Parts: sequence; C-alpha cells; structure tokens
Amino acid sequence: MKNVSRRDFVKTGTIATIGIGALSESALAKSEADKIVRIGVIGTGNRGTSHVNTLLTIEGVEIVAVCDLDKGKAENAAGICEKKGKKRPKIYCKDEYTYKEMLGKEKLDAVIIATYWDCHASIALEAMNNGTYPGIEVPAALTVEDTWRLVETSEKTGIPCMMLENWSFRQDNLAVLNMKRLGMFGEIVHCHCAHSHDCIDHWFFDNKTGEQKWPAKYLLNYNRDQYPTHSVGPIISWMDINRGDIFTEIYSTASASKGINSYFKRKFGNDHPNANLKYKQGDIVTSVLKTKMGKTLVINYDMQLPRPYSNRWLLEGTLGVYDEEKGSIYLEGTSPEYHIWEPWKPYEQKNNHKWWQADYSAQSHGGTDYVMLCQFTDAVKAKGSTPIDVYDSAVMTAIVELSGISIEKNAPVAFPDFTKGKWKTNKPYFALDKL
Repeated sequence: MKNVSRRDFVKTGTIATIGIGALSESALAKSEADKIVRIGVIGTGNRGTSHVNTLLTIEGVEIVAVCDLDKGKAENAAGICEKKGKKRPKIYCKDEYTYKEMLGKEKLDAVIIATYWDCHASIALEAMNNGTYPGIEVPAALTVEDTWRLVETSEKTGIPCMMLENWSFRQDNLAVLNMKRLGMFGEIVHCHCAHSHDCIDHWFFDNKTGEQKWPAKYLLNYNRDQYPTHSVGPIISWMDINRGDIFTEIYSTASASKGINSYFKRKFGNDHPNANLKYKQGDIVTSVLKTKMGKTLVINYDMQLPRPYSNRWLLEGTLGVYDEEKGSIYLEGTSPEYHIWEPWKPYEQKNNHKWWQADYSAQSHGGTDYVMLCQFTDAVKAKGSTPIDVYDSAVMTAIVELSGISIEKNAPVAFPDFTKGKWKTNKPYFALDKL
C-alpha cells in the first residue's frame, strides 16, 4: 500500500475508511521528510539574500525561482545557490509585476517576500490566491485595510499567511514564554517593549553621502511607529493576545523631530540638502495599548537618535518581573533575596525551548532566522498552520497605521478584532513546548 500524506487524509477522509493503524506515524513522518519544499524568493536585496543563504542550509528546501527589479541582485542570489551546489533558480526580472508571472508559472509551495514595504501585502495576496504560502517580511502591510485583506484572503483560500517576525523566535524570548506558561510570573499585568535602534546612518540614509535610501520617504511623510513588529512579536504570546485576550485601543504620542536634522548638520554640515528638510516623523513614539482583560502594554519607536541597540522587553506579573535590558529577573518566593534582581541567563538555560537544542549562533541574527525558517518550511511541508498565524501577523502590522491615526487625532483609537470574536475560545498555539 502506498504511503498517504497527512494532506491526503484531510482531503479525502481516507483515515475513516482504512483505519488509523494502517499507516504508522513513522511512515507518515518519512513521507513528509521526503517531500521537497519548493520556494521562490521575491526581493533579493540584503534581507532577501540573507534568507536565501539561510534557506540553503535547511534540508528538504529548494529555491526554484528568484525575482527582483534589479537583475544584478537576482543574478547574485541565483549564483549563491549554484555556489552551494544547488540547482540554479529561474530568474524573473522584467518589471514591478513580474512576481505575478513567477507565481503563476512556477509550482511553488511557498514564497519569501522581502521587497520594499509598500508591496508586501499585494504580493502576499497574489501568492495566497495562487495556493502558495506567503512568508512576508515585516511589516506585512502598511494599512489596516490591507491587513484585513490578508486576513480575509487567508480565510477564503485556506492558505496560511505568516509574517516573518524573527524576534519571536529568539532563544531568550522563547524561554520567557515557557516560564510564563508554567505560571512562574503569576498573572500577567503589564509589558513594555521598544525598537531602539539608531538606523539613520545606514538604513534610512547612506552614511558616506547622506543620500536618501528607500525607507527615508516614510520619515518625510508619516509620523507613527514605523517598525513595531520586532518589539511586539514576543509580547503577543506573553500576553495571550488573540488567545484569551485582545487589544481594545491604542493611544500614541510622538516627540518633536530633532534627531535627523541634528545628524546631518553634525555629519555633513548645515548645507547638506537633507540637513534642513522638515521630517514629519517624531524621534520617539510612545504607544499605550489596553486589553479586554485589563492588561497594558507600552511600545516605543526609537530609531533616529544616537544610542546602542535595545529592545527593552519587560514582563510584569503578580509573582515577578523579567527585564531584558537589565538581563535580570525577580520571582516572588523563588529569588533568594527579597526584592533583589537575579541574573537572567541561568533561568534561560533551565527553561530553554525545544527549538534551541543546538548552537545556531553562526546563522543570521544569531540563529533566530534559521529557527524561524525551519519552522515555517516544516509547516509548508506538512501543509499545516504556520508558527505565526495571520491573526497575530495582523495585530503586529496594524500598529503601524493605527499609531499614526492616534498621533494625528491626539486621542485613543479602537483596535480591530481580526479574529472576529474567536479570541474568546482560541487556545495558545505559538511555540508550544513539552514542559
């Protein structure tokens, strides 16, 4: 008798007619292990190329096509595949709509979307309508309307949609999640997070010439939290958002915009064209979110002032507190000294997640990209749910536009319920571990 995949069980109901015992778990696992995941990469700049390198280290993954507006970048990505002893992927490079041709012609299981922000959603929608899993770089969309379209298209097509929020897969954040699920922090009351990363001199502008790069237009035209997903990613699961609780409103405020002009005058002088431009984006955006169950969350956008990198994650509950920036933890009744911080690392090691049972530090972002893409491709291979679902992707994404609306109105704005009430009965699903 031929092996039958889990997908065949679901589609045909074979399990009901031949009996569960007819196929062993090991046979099913072998069938899935033998499957090759055919992937396309759309956008082969710095981030897309990084994903190409990581995907090539994952067993059972084949990059069959790459797409970019810049033929040189697409050729480079294809060449990397060849140098690693893999088949040369087909190159698609005509115009901004060539991705549609690629999705239509190639029999892809999944596509990695690492383009400019403003086309993330449209490419993902096209992928789902072609029966292809989209793995979307952050943010998944720039408007709440497009975010809703991602949710509704995923529901309509039955194709899971995942935003590739790698910081959700960090070793420390997953250990915190394990501890939270063990009840070690008690009932969660409040969280804080930030994306504190001075990106002016390398991401927004060229550090040698000061020339604007593609993200600079967002600083000129918008005042909002431009990049909330890295900070909020782990928080979604810590706070049980969409799984027993939900954000109900967001209130955002922004400081004046001083840092960008100061940088140009300091680095290039007062006469540089960018030194006296008026940037709409405030240097620090602070957003306060409330949940239905009475929790609070503070998020900071902080990407324009000189400072070391920090995410400033903090989790506070009725039995203790975790502070990532301090590298410290305090647990009531467990910490040996009353109200004295303990070092975090021993707790991380003791509560290490099953996804981090090997040293991946040589991989991109210290291994988080590898862990994330392994879990994503495993989900695609099994035709199952992605490790981050479309609803959590939507919540993280919506903060971009909602924060801007709140700043403009100087008032709280309602947060959409992308689950349409299912949060009340949904159970936790992300990174479930055997504790």
